[in-house]
Amino acid sequence: MRYYRPKGSAAIRALIDDGFQAFNAARLGEACRIFGDKMLAKPHDTTIALTIAGAMTPAGLGGCVIELMKRGLVDFIISTGANLYHDLHYALNFTLRRGSPFVDDRVLYHEGVIRIYDVLFPAQVLLDTDTFIREFLEASGMEGPVSSAELHEALGLHLLKVRQGCAEYSLVASAAKYGVPIYTSSPGDSSIGMNLAYHELINHSTLLVDPNLDVNEVCAIIRAADKNGCVILGGGSPKNFYLQGQPTLWEVYGIAKGGNDYFIQITTDSVVWGGLSGATPAEAVSWGKVNPSVLPDTAVAYCDSTIAFPLFCEYAVGHKNGRRPRKALLRRRRELVAELERHARKQLKNLRPKI
Repeated sequence: MRYYRPKGSAAIRALIDDGFQAFNAARLGEACRIFGDKMLAKPHDTTIALTIAGAMTPAGLGGCVIELMKRGLVDFIISTGANLYHDLHYALNFTLRRGSPFVDDRVLYHEGVIRIYDVLFPAQVLLDTDTFIREFLEASGMEGPVSSAELHEALGLHLLKVRQGCAEYSLVASAAKYGVPIYTSSPGDSSIGMNLAYHELINHSTLLVDPNLDVNEVCAIIRAADKNGCVILGGGSPKNFYLQGQPTLWEVYGIAKGGNDYFIQITTDSVVWGGLSGATPAEAVSWGKVNPSVLPDTAVAYCDSTIAFPLFCEYAVGHKNGRRPRKALLRRRRELVAELERHARKQLKNLRPKI
């Protein structure tokens, strides 16, 4: 397995524009055009979030994210911890192989082979990756509460130091290089979190990921943006963690942003089951998550992300707006949170009932 890097194929853009004419093919085409023509347009200066759920990095699609970050097409990321953990296999040059979903898992277990659907790799890859994380945590000297973006930045910078050139094949390292914050909405729900727990128990470290810091940093980024837009892969916790930023601002801090200006989702979930992953942008309007006036600038393509996302990225990379100045929000986190606090305190003072 290798990371795939989109190159801006004119043939794929022609296929999407001319051949994807109906049903979910047409919805994917709409998503591509909303992203390229509107979200990336310079006058709009949209701050773009990418949320990632599902096994995208094991499937080799971390390279798509790297290319988007390099070109300034993604400003911050909210991902499951698993995607970041499995990205480290590529950074450390461990081997993942194409396999079959129909192999005998009892045989794999006895032979020490891990399976993620049709991706196979030795269990030793997990052990060696865990060792790398624990050694990084011990060497970092980090203590006390940090945001997940701060932890991932430190991990990315460490990778850049010990694995020169790995920014070309590691999402985590690239994000640190290009100043893109990566948040994890459920930091304990991954092998990175498991090794953090080890670090606390065995080394008596006080290092922990504080979800309150993550909530406030994401809200601060959203508040400071001229326009907000998102590209959601799958759904799950990363989707909600991004979208709750708007209600947190108006409901909790009294700062009305009016909802997201653009919304793109690629998912296999359906609205009829009632879960968050399948919830539509129209439903998000009632929560203040999506601006009701911009529903024409939303699109949901019901597709497998491992198929649709590379096509989406080829279209974006080849678009006339396929390169923007990077916002480097990672370097501005504390500044933006301080601005959020000032505005929130001002609003709370204005709203305080008179006695």
